[in-house]
Order: sequence, then structure tokens, then C-alpha cells
Amino acid sequence: MSVNVPRNDDLAGAPDARFDAGSMPPDPRTDGVDRVLLVQSTVTLVEGSTFCVSGHDGDIDPLRPDGLFVQDTRVISRWQLRLDGMPIEPLGVVAAEPYESVFVGRSAPRAGHPEGTVIVERHRMAGQGMREDIRLRNYGVEPAGVDLTLTADADFADLFLVKEHRLAHVPPVGHRHVGGDLVYWLDKPGAQRGIRISAPGAVSSPHTLTFRVVVPARGEWSTTVEAVPSAQGVDLELLYPVDRPFADTAPAQRMRDWRDETPEAVTSNRVLAEALRTSERDLGALRIQDPQHPEDDVVAAGAPWFMALFGRDSLLTGWMMLPFAPRLTLGTLRTLARLQGVRVNARSEEQPGRILHEVRLGADLSLVLGGASVYYGSIDSTPLFVMLVGRALRWGIPAQDLAEFRPAVEMALNWIIEFGDRDGDGFVEYLRSSDRGLLNQGWKDSADGVTFHTGARAHPPMALAEVQGYSYGAMRAGADLLRAWGDEAAARTWDDRAEVLRTRFDEAFWMPAQNTYALALDADKRQVDSVASNVGHCLWSGIVPPHRADAVIDRLIAPDMFTGFGIRTLSSLSGAYNPVSYHNGSVWPHDTVLAAAGMAAYGRRDAAATVISGLLDALEAHGGRLPELFCGFGRDDKPVPVSYPASCSPQAWAAATPFEMLRIAVGLELDVPRGIARVEPTPEIIGSVRIEGLPAGRARLDVVADPAHAEIVEQTRDEASGTDSVRGVSSDRTAAHER
Repeated sequence: MSVNVPRNDDLAGAPDARFDAGSMPPDPRTDGVDRVLLVQSTVTLVEGSTFCVSGHDGDIDPLRPDGLFVQDTRVISRWQLRLDGMPIEPLGVVAAEPYESVFVGRSAPRAGHPEGTVIVERHRMAGQGMREDIRLRNYGVEPAGVDLTLTADADFADLFLVKEHRLAHVPPVGHRHVGGDLVYWLDKPGAQRGIRISAPGAVSSPHTLTFRVVVPARGEWSTTVEAVPSAQGVDLELLYPVDRPFADTAPAQRMRDWRDETPEAVTSNRVLAEALRTSERDLGALRIQDPQHPEDDVVAAGAPWFMALFGRDSLLTGWMMLPFAPRLTLGTLRTLARLQGVRVNARSEEQPGRILHEVRLGADLSLVLGGASVYYGSIDSTPLFVMLVGRALRWGIPAQDLAEFRPAVEMALNWIIEFGDRDGDGFVEYLRSSDRGLLNQGWKDSADGVTFHTGARAHPPMALAEVQGYSYGAMRAGADLLRAWGDEAAARTWDDRAEVLRTRFDEAFWMPAQNTYALALDADKRQVDSVASNVGHCLWSGIVPPHRADAVIDRLIAPDMFTGFGIRTLSSLSGAYNPVSYHNGSVWPHDTVLAAAGMAAYGRRDAAATVISGLLDALEAHGGRLPELFCGFGRDDKPVPVSYPASCSPQAWAAATPFEMLRIAVGLELDVPRGIARVEPTPEIIGSVRIEGLPAGRARLDVVADPAHAEIVEQTRDEASGTDSVRGVSSDRTAAHER
């Protein structure tokens, strides 16, 4: 998929009627937003855990962090096409699906011609390797004799070495050429890697395939180049065999199935409609699978550098996508449950009941966190896991269907009080168990991610505000689940623990002078007194007592926190504030939308609408695809969002953000065990919305809403007549205000 986004209408190829704006009333947004200048010079294709990064000409440059990456290893480090020894002039990139692009270029002028007459088309398909169909079209009046050369190389460098430009110590790679094949291999104990690059009719020489052809006048010539990687001596299955129609390949079928599963949504807001279409495609591309459990999809964190399973990222993405894609959420929960910690390991930070931080598959595990393929150093994945299972229950997944998660839920709850609470003070805190792990283990995990108002760094053990909220939410969710599974006594115990935690949190974290909660408690139990976006997650989890909610919300939308496009990670009044930092003043869309969800949950739909409006403007400026983060300059300073260097795009929880914006906009809340189904009239900035076929357990729901009225209906099957009947609830603007 092309990561650069030049124009709205280039993003998605053919319009997708399921996220349509054409049949609805006009977009109520009329002012428009200038486009951000996207400083991106690469094209990224994604399929599962495979990704390919190249220039706009299609070439993979060994001097840049380009390459074809499979299993966290760069299997192609150079891929350069030349026509008669000259570079091909790039004309454009046509991206139809996330895993394919067509690079269009032209040759240098031939003798006697003022312009190039040979057009070069490179149709590239990435997935467990790479296939490239090359077509030469000759628009000249006489046949063109050309030498087409492909120069390729492989270094089998670990993903982290490429990302950080640390390639000085990459081991030597074996190479040979035979017939029309180039073969590369790396043979080191426990990490055998290889790749075979082949093309019919090519003549091979060291690192080069050459085609000497004559292209007829007004005619064309074509060939196919395949790059097939191997691991531990076994070739991977190339997903695009030449003898199968492209539409019948596994990636194409998986994308069709994903789209078929996603409910239809129509909105009069063109920006949101486009974003939903783009996000659906991006999330479909970011899905990965455990080869031993292909029935369970999970979502990788983001392209290009985080095409792996991350516990926190997948859980928050699963939370936002549960109303729209429950199968993805359940696949995430099953995968994380299978990998749940069962023993104590200081290097990997594994503990019984702990949910992982990340999984890596690179050839050199010495480079990854903890020195193991699975690293557990996350303080929040475990409570988030329990919260998500509880949300699945509320959204209609039957308790008996969720019973498979009971052992994992009970182990995770026990982890919270046995390992998470290190000193018995009732709060969950982190301290890494070796210098191989993350210093900070919340979602703001950069080394300077937790600072005092003065700008000084806080030191672990650290109890983060939002983690106490997640733990509160996990205890509440655990109580609901245990009650649904028939254990009322255990349910009451966790409800009681949740109430105790809520009271103690308010006592220990509240900052009267700032009228909000502290970012954390440090090793000495002092308040880390920065005003930060973390408290938005406290609203989202429900730990904030109702009498504090308005103050917390108003603090989040104050000018030092709200940029006009989103909520800063750190107040601009803080000593550590830097709008171009990773976690100290930037804006993360998922962080912002979770705060908006919390605002709406406490009845402050006015504040939520303000935040959603800012995100819509950020979406419009970014051409319908929110990046992982963008800079935290205020709108009064910079009228458009400024891109953050090296931000992932597409990125999973940023891609899920428009779906959560849609849910907030219609006020959709379900609690099937308690018989609650609620919708609200939409804010004026959203206009009209229609969602058809929302899954709610074994039922399907339709939602219709506009600024004056909202209705939710349940589709039920009349077995006698074989027809659908509906029942539903509705609300108007007056009723919504009364609630």
C-alpha cells in the first residue's frame, strides 16, 4: 500500500459503497482544512507480516532503510531496474490494494527521439516473498532493442539494525548465480535464511539478471520475476503463483472476506466516510496469523517497523473494532491467551498470568527486548486483556462462548494483585527486571516518557494513572465475567476490590492545584505532577468518580492540552514539553479518541464533539489516513497538523480510530446481559449516519442517526416465515439531553 497520500481520490482506488457519502445529505462541514505536506518519499506494501519499502520508482536502495522484510528480516536489500544502463524516470504509483502497487515509468530518450518512447510498468505483489510483473510498452514507430537489467542483493539484516542504520556488523552472505536464478543465503546456527530470485529467459551474472529483448513497434513485452525466501532450509509458499488468477490468490481472498465481514456504514460526512474506507483496508492489510492457528487473525501494530503482534496495541485496536469486527477481537484474545505467561523469567519478564508486550521473529534474537522472541515487559496488557473479554460479554458474545478464556482471565486478575502490585499498596507499578527490558512499561514507553512538571524524569517503580484505571476496569470486567460464569462470590470480591482501588486512586493521585490527576506515583510515592493525556484513559476506564469528571474533562480540552486537532500527550506548560517529541507533547489519535470516549461516557458529549471535530480536521489534512502520531503544535500556530518523522502509517490503533469516532458520534452503547442498547443523535459536524448489520453476539443491529433523532433496531429471524423482523429503541435530541 502506498504510504504517501497525495490526494483524497487516490487513496482507495474504486469507491467502496459500504462507506459512502454520496447518497446522504451534504456534508455539514463547509470550511475545509488545508492539506498537510506529507514528507514521505517511500512506498510501503503490506501483507501479513511481510512488507516491502521502496522508492516511488520501485527501486530498493541499499543506502536507505528500504527492503523486502519477511519474519522481521530483510531478505532483499537491493532491487534496482535499469533500461540500457539508465535509471527509469518515475511517472506515478497506482495502488489498488495494500499488498500491491504498479510503478509506472519511462525510459530515457532513445537515439533520434526527444522523449522516451518505452514505458515501464512494474506490478509488484508482496506476501511471504515478492512477485514483480514487468511490462515494457513501446510507443515508438520502430522496434526497440533494449537491455533490461535487475540488480538484486540480500543482507538478511535484522529489522532493528535496518531501522537504526546499524549495518556495520551484518555477517557475510553467500551468493551464486545459475541460469536465470540468483541465490543468496545466510547460514548461522539457529538462523538459516535464504532467497531465490528467478525469471524465465533471464541471463544471470553476479547479483544481476539481464533480459536482452526487442519490443515491437507499438507493441509490448513482459516477464515475471519471483523472489522466494526460505527459513531453516524450507522455502516459504509464494502467495501469488503465476498459474493462478490474481483475484484467486490468498491475499485477495482474505481481503474480500474481511470486507464482507465489516458492517455497512453510510455517513454524510465525507471526511469520515473516506477515513472508514481507508481504515478498513489498512486494518485488513495489517492482519497477521500464527501459522499453527491460521483460524485466528490478529493485527500487527503498524507498518513499516512494527509488523508484529504487540499486546497493548492489539488489545486497544480490538476494543475499538469489537462492534465492527468481533472475529478479529476474538482471534486477538485467543492468541494472547495461548502466549500468556506461565513462569517467572527475569530476562523476558515473563510472569504467571502476564500478557505479552511483543513477539518478534527475527534471525538475531539478541537484538530484541529481553533477548527472546516473546517479551512480556508491559504493565498494561494484562488488565487490558481482561477488560476486552468483559467488553465482548457486554457486546453480546454469550458467556458460554467466552468460557474458553476463563483460565486466562483468572490468571490475569491474579497477576494484577500478586505481581502487578509489587509492594502491597494497592497500586499496580512497574520496574524492569533487567537492563534488557523497557525502562518505562506503559504505552508512553520512551525513556523520557514520564516526567515531573519541572521536566525532570521520574524513576521506577512507577504507578501510572491510566494503569490504575485499566486495573479498575479489569476488576469490574472480571466481576461481570465471573458472575456470568456462575461464581457470584468471586464476582463480589472483585467488585469490592474495584471500589477500594477507585477510592485510593482518587486520594493518592488527585492534584487540587491542577484540578486533575497526577501522571503517576514515582518510586517514593510522590505525585508525578505533570498534566498529561493519561488521565483521558482514566475517564475511558471509568475509575474517575463522577464528581471529578467535569474538572478532568475541562482540563483535557484547555488550550495547553488541546491543539485543535487532538489532545497533547503532555501539557505545553510542562518543562519537558516538546511538540516534536514522541511522547512529550505530540498528538496520538488513539490517545485522543479514547479520551473522547471517556468524555462521552460521563455525559459530556459536548466535549467529545469538540475533540472529534479536531480529529476530523486532522483526518482531512492527512488525506483520510491518520498516522501513528503527529506533532503537537497548536492550531493557532500551525493551521495544519505537522507530520512527525518516522511515524508509522498505516498503524493499527490509528486505523481503528475512525471506527471509534463513528461509535462515539452515534452514542452507541451495548450491555446485552443488562438489557441495555443505546444510541444518541449525532453532533452537527457528523450529520447523518446509517450502519447496517452491526454484529452483537448472534444478532445483527442497524443504527440510523442524525442530529435530531437516533434509532437502533435488532434484526431477528422469523423461522416460520423465513423473513427478518426488527425491534428497536430510539431517541431524539430532547431525550438524549434528559439522560
